[in-house]
Amino acid sequence: MGLHLHLLQAQLLVSILLILFSRSVSAKPNCMDRRGNVNIPFPFGTREGCYFNESFSVTCNDTNYDPPIPPKPFLTNSALQITSISLEGHLRVLQSISKYCYSRNGIEVINLTRSIELPSGLMINDTANKLIVVGCDSYALVSWKLRENRTYSTGCMSLCDNKDELVDDSCSGLGCCMIPIPKQTWAARVTSDSFDNFTRVSDFSICSYGFIAEESAFTFNASRLSTLRNVEVFPMVIDWAVGEENCEKARNNSSSYACKSKNSKCYKPHHGHGHRCHCQEGYEGNPYLDGGCKDIDECNNQTLNICEKDCKNTAGGFKCLCPKGYHGDGKKDGRGCIRGQSLVLKVATGY
Repeated sequence: MGLHLHLLQAQLLVSILLILFSRSVSAKPNCMDRRGNVNIPFPFGTREGCYFNESFSVTCNDTNYDPPIPPKPFLTNSALQITSISLEGHLRVLQSISKYCYSRNGIEVINLTRSIELPSGLMINDTANKLIVVGCDSYALVSWKLRENRTYSTGCMSLCDNKDELVDDSCSGLGCCMIPIPKQTWAARVTSDSFDNFTRVSDFSICSYGFIAEESAFTFNASRLSTLRNVEVFPMVIDWAVGEENCEKARNNSSSYACKSKNSKCYKPHHGHGHRCHCQEGYEGNPYLDGGCKDIDECNNQTLNICEKDCKNTAGGFKCLCPKGYHGDGKKDGRGCIRGQSLVLKVATGY
């Protein structure tokens, strides 16, 4: 019983140390690394001195409720609530829906236009997100603001004559339409409208909905024509990178270069502006912090340890070793460890 208790205590201590370690490579010292249910790794932070620059500022709704609820983090001072932050350069937020609705007697009751404007270095992800429009006498117009002060306008229309025409999981124009997001978009304004104020379809469709959302988070079916009226937000993916300079230029200025760990590498983001960082192979952690990329101990990882016999951890890697009397590469998926003298020894001795 005593030995079992000591083992449990040791396991608990290791767990606590792992938690502390994960926090130490997540945020700067003396900075919050979590708000509510969201981890906030550097370069993001909740106060000056804890974020890389203003673009990575996170504000929190700390309103006291009874019963209490977790605080909600928001991107800078915007209405975009953050749900997750990835060091791979992605940020998930909740984006509001544009709505245009009439009552059954032909009176306009809802007319909500939605706008998004992101700080420098952040852009709407053009591969994960789509512009989605739902309704049977509906369309949405979108004005996009792209890099280098370029503007672009487009739209999408969604029509149908009766509810029976609608096909579940299909968003090709009947009750639902979907179009891609332009690359390098940092701002957008979505306006929903109706061609004929729903007069021909008012018995089953009296609203137009337009929103930018993560495609995988939305599934269309006929019930969406009515249930979306009670939905306020949908998930959206934002890409982030540091600054305006690419890796080569940023390296020449220590204040603008974000890859602070000596075991980190700089790379070009998908949208082509600024730079991002990742830990070198064999390391893990936060590349944006000095000392943030820590060596992975492959030997203590059942998934990474491919050694048949003995494993020796090295900086950024590991070696498989064979005990005395064996030869080979020591790998489970290789030659392994073979009993007997090695071929080199046999050639050298002549036996």
